[in-house]
Amino acid sequence: MTIKSRMTQRILLVSAMSMLALTACNKTEVAATGPAAATVNGTAISESRVDLMMKQRAAQGQPDTPEARKEIVDHLAMQLLISQEAVKKGLDKSQEVLDQSELTKQSILANAFIQDYLKNNAISDDVLNAEYDKLKTKLGGNEYKARHILVEKEADAKEIIAKLQKDVSAFESIAKQKSLDAGSKVNGGDLGWFDPKRMVPEFGDAVAKLEKGKFSQEPVKSQFGYHIILLEDSRAKVIPPLAQIKDGLKQQVQQESLKKLLDDIHTKAKIEMVKAAAPAPAPASASAPAASSASAEVKAAEPEKK
Repeated sequence: MTIKSRMTQRILLVSAMSMLALTACNKTEVAATGPAAATVNGTAISESRVDLMMKQRAAQGQPDTPEARKEIVDHLAMQLLISQEAVKKGLDKSQEVLDQSELTKQSILANAFIQDYLKNNAISDDVLNAEYDKLKTKLGGNEYKARHILVEKEADAKEIIAKLQKDVSAFESIAKQKSLDAGSKVNGGDLGWFDPKRMVPEFGDAVAKLEKGKFSQEPVKSQFGYHIILLEDSRAKVIPPLAQIKDGLKQQVQQESLKKLLDDIHTKAKIEMVKAAAPAPAPASASAPAASSASAEVKAAEPEKK
């Protein structure tokens, strides 16, 4: 996952909670708009803020009840009281609090931008149908049910093929005795149903060329060794209907569209990395000789050997 992808996910996950933290970081409580749910030392807590928190809790499966709303009001009242005490102590002027407040504001704005984009750029049925057609093309084709025997040497593979040419029914017993594939040998080399695209290319290509009930007449070499493959069956892959995967596909297309937008914004931006001053080095341990410290620095500077 790229840095930009991680940043986008972080914005989406963190900003919802940071909306509430912002009020505690500001120098003065932002004036409430609309009807008040409660007042604290003369400062109103608006019903709109209670609605916002209730909406967030409802998204997590919590029911909207009078008791739940009272709990939210109590929480906001306590938060407001503490923030008022913080202002009295002048904490609202500390650089750390100001930085946190600005970061929270940026996170909220970034999330608002993303939500606005998703809201105003809905995926049309035409686009969705086109993406579904691409998906069917990509996932189409056949899947296969096969067995295989894996050995280290080509000569051993040819010897096994010679035995199978006389008696193909011996495939399972030979696989249990000779195959190096620990995962399938206990089942007589059975691989179950699989997509050839998920196999190493040499194996996938060889399976696709076999006829049902036939085995490879020449060893199939791959990075793992030499395979003898028996094709037991094949069938066309079943692609789920669009109605079944529509929501997931729509979300995927939206995410790809959003990523393209964010990549474009990032590409056009002028970003200059300014190297921060290095922290002061820790004092050397009295028990550690200076020479040892120097040799450690030299070793750390050497390129890693592979």
